[in-house]
Amino acid sequence: MIQHIRKAIVPFCLLLCGCQDDGLRIQDIEVPDGYALSAGTSTVFVNSSYAYDTPADWTAGSYHTRFFRGDRLYDDARTSSNGYGGGLGPVYAGYSCGSCHRNAGRTRPALWSEEGSGSYGFSAMLIYVTRKNGAFFQDYGRVIHDQAIYGVEAEGKVRMTKRYETFQFPDGEEYELCVPEYEIYEWYADSVSPEDLFCTVRIPLRHVGMGQMMAIDTKEIETLAARSNYPEYGISGRANYINERGIMSLGLSGNKAQHADLTVELGFSSDMGVTNSRYPEEICEGQSQMQGGSMMGLMYDQLDISTEDMENVDLYMQALGVPARRNVDDPVVKRGEEMFYEAKCHLCHVTTLHTKPRGSVLLNGTGLPWLGSQTIHPYSDFLLHDMGSEIMGVGLNDNYVSGLARGNEWRTTPLWGIGLQEKVNGHTYFLHDGRARNLLEAIMWHGGEGEASKNIFKNMPKEDRDALITFLNSL
Repeated sequence: MIQHIRKAIVPFCLLLCGCQDDGLRIQDIEVPDGYALSAGTSTVFVNSSYAYDTPADWTAGSYHTRFFRGDRLYDDARTSSNGYGGGLGPVYAGYSCGSCHRNAGRTRPALWSEEGSGSYGFSAMLIYVTRKNGAFFQDYGRVIHDQAIYGVEAEGKVRMTKRYETFQFPDGEEYELCVPEYEIYEWYADSVSPEDLFCTVRIPLRHVGMGQMMAIDTKEIETLAARSNYPEYGISGRANYINERGIMSLGLSGNKAQHADLTVELGFSSDMGVTNSRYPEEICEGQSQMQGGSMMGLMYDQLDISTEDMENVDLYMQALGVPARRNVDDPVVKRGEEMFYEAKCHLCHVTTLHTKPRGSVLLNGTGLPWLGSQTIHPYSDFLLHDMGSEIMGVGLNDNYVSGLARGNEWRTTPLWGIGLQEKVNGHTYFLHDGRARNLLEAIMWHGGEGEASKNIFKNMPKEDRDALITFLNSL
């Protein structure tokens, strides 16, 4: 449904579909204007609170049946009882996938609604902890689970305090940034000294375009990594590589591209305490509260969820449609898109990528060829970029290493569907821990490799800044 064509400046590495140049990294190319489909055949024209939670049109027959089985497993609350739908805990962060990813989006986190661990059986956040030398704590592992079933102690609770600072654009308009600071209390075992603790909190990611991400041609991402070096803007993205299942793979998913798959099995295990074929042990195995018989009545020989059921959840996530862009003919949106390119946002938030010819493969071997050979518009290069550590003394450095990613490096967040988050989930918290309370603050938190783009945006007239935000809300 491409309606018009116009000229724009886009990196050559975005166009691995046959365009030739004379060796330059950037050239004039024709880019689509109007209703370019966000995700090819998986694009859905839904603008309601179910914009992230609608199956793609190709989901039919047995796939349609399995999609809704996976949808139910994703949304239904698990309990601590044994058997189908049970297996929750003993410690956990959420009681279902949907408790943190409402309507396949990002549930409003208790971190911001209650300034800490939630009081309703879930937190909609993960609390990562390490020693300052990078080692894990023996009694806790990599994540503090702040919820627990009856008779079991949560591993700890988190509370947040906020530090604010007001800034000005050159034209005098003010904006405010907020730094969240975390304290863990009610440790189930010995308390950890704050002097020996790095703590970083993650709110949920939106589950938009998961199938397309899994079907991406990874050679295209590696080509982007090899060519996305723009010293004039301080940009140099790099890939993360992950050893999972004994295989070294390109990382695509997660805040730091620290996973090569959608982590369905890990999510059931770490987030909900649900044992499965890949993670057959309880997540609190080895903790002192597991010993001495106090929890032995909670242990069962059988796994809490089957591989077949987990693959249905994987299918559900990969078969979700991606909402189409909206208001594409609005003059303000068009002006905002021009400002997006002028600020060089597209050098990291790459507009166009392609999927492999055969699509993706689910965790138990089922293929999804309908995701293959698609032109998609995720607005991400899925690479790691240094996002800086100087803003308000901390920047976006969380000191947490994931694979090759350092604390100040983050995967470029895909922007498709971002303008519908408020309608789907009722809030506009962005970035890894929600510290950006709107899209303007998200931009102004950019440092490091994002500094040049932020400064271009900062120096735009207010009308153009507002137009760029309007464009982002059209995605």
